[in-house]
Amino acid sequence: MDKKVSMLSHPGIIAGFAVVVLIMLLLDLGVFNKKSHAVSNKEALVWSLVWISLSMLFSGVIYLVFRADSPEIAFEKFTQFQSAYWIEKALSVDNLFVFILVFGFFNVPKEVHHKVLFWGIIGALVMRAIFIFAGVGLINVTYLPTMTLFGMSMRINVVLLLFGLFLIYAGIKSAFAGEDDDEEKDFTKSPGARIVHRFFKVSRNFDGDKFFTIENGIKMATPLLVVVGVIEFTDLLFAVDSIPAIFAISDDPFILYTSNIFAILGLRALYFLLANFIHMFRFLKYGLAVILTFIGVKMVISPFVHISSPLSLAIVGGVLLLSVIISLAVPEKKEEEKAA
Repeated sequence: MDKKVSMLSHPGIIAGFAVVVLIMLLLDLGVFNKKSHAVSNKEALVWSLVWISLSMLFSGVIYLVFRADSPEIAFEKFTQFQSAYWIEKALSVDNLFVFILVFGFFNVPKEVHHKVLFWGIIGALVMRAIFIFAGVGLINVTYLPTMTLFGMSMRINVVLLLFGLFLIYAGIKSAFAGEDDDEEKDFTKSPGARIVHRFFKVSRNFDGDKFFTIENGIKMATPLLVVVGVIEFTDLLFAVDSIPAIFAISDDPFILYTSNIFAILGLRALYFLLANFIHMFRFLKYGLAVILTFIGVKMVISPFVHISSPLSLAIVGGVLLLSVIISLAVPEKKEEEKAA
């Protein structure tokens, strides 16, 4: 059913998505954030609600449009969008933690955080499109011939199987990763930073929110451009986890791309909202590890057992909600208690 009917058969939705995203980006950068400033918790909360509301509204539009095909297809597409959106949103929390470390490492002024994240997300729009559409194309051509195993006729996909095994490994590794692993990183050695240093002479000083400055008559890149390079490369690394995870949800690249982009576009506001409170969600990483492992298992067993999109959405949402509740209910031990 999913392969026969895709968003490509409803180009109006795709055009509407493109128009909404373009308008919101222009408003964000050209109107509401024309001048660099430190984003308050209130402003971050408002923008978070705006992006989540737009995402939910778009999923409702998907349902209404596909209802013309059939209620079953409409519900399937709706839950596919919701599942992919919340998976990407959940996994993005790891990005936020690394972004906080990057900004702290380079001592980036708070008033320019938004501009760095904006241009980082512009890069993500392009990279995610390449990953998703190329990935779906690769999956479509890597199905093995139909075979019979355990008395059942099935088609195994090599790429989905490899992605599934990788996600299981990534989930287990994430659960046992030390809390200080990222904190000890030297981000000047990031490939993103090295690329900027390779092509530009870099100043040691920031110049407001500028990416380039003039020093002693020489045009130089500012550390802010280096930070953008690090953020872009960091997002590329996290896409290696999150993009394969959503391939287990749908084979409609437009469902995957639109849900992914809506989640990414709301990431900046979520960053400012959680930057001061992320320590309160210390059990969230275990929830994310469970989600990654579950998606990996779903991909591996898909030739034998089909886990529907509504059930996947319920499991992902339940794990995410439970990990947040436990984080808030179980207070973190103070340093004195740990020492004792």
